[in-house]
Amino acid sequence: MSGATAVWFDAPRSVALRTEPLPPIGPDELRVRALASAISHGTEMLVYRGQVSEGARLDLPSLAGDFGFPIKYGYASVGRVIDTGSEVHGVERGDLVFALHPHQTEYVLSANLVWRLPDGVPPERGLFAANLETALNALLDEPVRLGERVVVFGQGVVGLLVGMLARRSGAGRVLVVDGYERRRALALELGADAALAPGPELTGQLVEATEGRGADLVFEASGNPDALQATIDVVAQHGTVVVCSWYGAKPVTLELGSHFHRGRVRLRSSQVGQVDPALLPRWDRARRSAEVLTLLRELPLERLVSHRIPFGDAADAYRLVDERPEQTVQVVLTYRTG
Repeated sequence: MSGATAVWFDAPRSVALRTEPLPPIGPDELRVRALASAISHGTEMLVYRGQVSEGARLDLPSLAGDFGFPIKYGYASVGRVIDTGSEVHGVERGDLVFALHPHQTEYVLSANLVWRLPDGVPPERGLFAANLETALNALLDEPVRLGERVVVFGQGVVGLLVGMLARRSGAGRVLVVDGYERRRALALELGADAALAPGPELTGQLVEATEGRGADLVFEASGNPDALQATIDVVAQHGTVVVCSWYGAKPVTLELGSHFHRGRVRLRSSQVGQVDPALLPRWDRARRSAEVLTLLRELPLERLVSHRIPFGDAADAYRLVDERPEQTVQVVLTYRTG
C-alpha cells in the first residue's frame, strides 16, 4: 500500500494531518490525486466545533471515525484520476473529477462518489458541485414562481447560490440577509436587489421592501437557529419557509403564535439526500447531477472564493473560518501537484 496525508479532527477545534495507507483499488473504484478541496462553512464547521451529536450517523462511506472524535470529515474535493478499476466506465485516467471525499492528498473511492467534470471546467469551479446540488434541491423542493418575492437568510455559499438560482428561476425580487458586510456586498454584485443586516428593524424593512405583503418564499441558509424566527415573521400569509440549514445539536426555540398559525405559514425542510418524491419520475438524482454540471459552466463561481490556503496549513484555514467569518466566503485548500 502507498500512503496519503489527510485532515483529521482529533477533538473540537483541533486539526491534525495524518499519514495513512492507501488500499489497492477495487474493480469499481478510482484512485484520485487531489488538486483542491473546499471547506464547508456550515456542516463541516459544526463537526469541527463538536456541535454534532456523538450518535449521529456518518452518511458517506468516504468519511472515517465518528462525531465523538477523532473524525475525518469533508465532501468537496477535485482531483485528477490516476488509476481506475476494471469495471469503471465513463471515467478514465487523466480525467478531472469532483469527489465526495474529505481533504486528502490522494484517495481511493467508489466511482459512484465521483462526477467527471465537463471539459473546460477548472478545478475551482468543480468544488462547488456539492453546494450547487444543495441549492438546486432547495428550489426543486419549493419552486420560485415568476414575479415572486424571495428572501434568503444567510449569504454563505449555499445562500448565495440559492439567490442566484432564484433570480434565474424568475423571481421578481431577491432580498438577502446576512450579518457580514463582505457577503452582503458580494450578493449585490451577483444580482440581489437588496442586502440587509439582521437587527430590530429587519422585519419592517423586509415587509416594506415587499410592498407590505411579506415574502412569498423564504430560504433559511444561515445555519443560525435564531434566524428561523425572523424567517417566519417576514413570510406572507400562505407563504413558505424552506430550511436549508442543518443546526446540528443546537436547539431552536420558536414563537408559533398568530402569524404562523392563522397565516397558514408552511415550514419545510430541504435536504440534498433525496429528491422530492412528487417530482419523480421526471426528476431523479441523475437529472439533478446533470443540471449541476451545466450550472458549473454558467455561474460566476470563482467570485465566491475568498481565500486559497495550502493544504499543509489546514489548521490555519479552519481557524480563519471559525474566528474571522466576516472575512470569508469560500475557503479553498490547494494541493501541490508535483
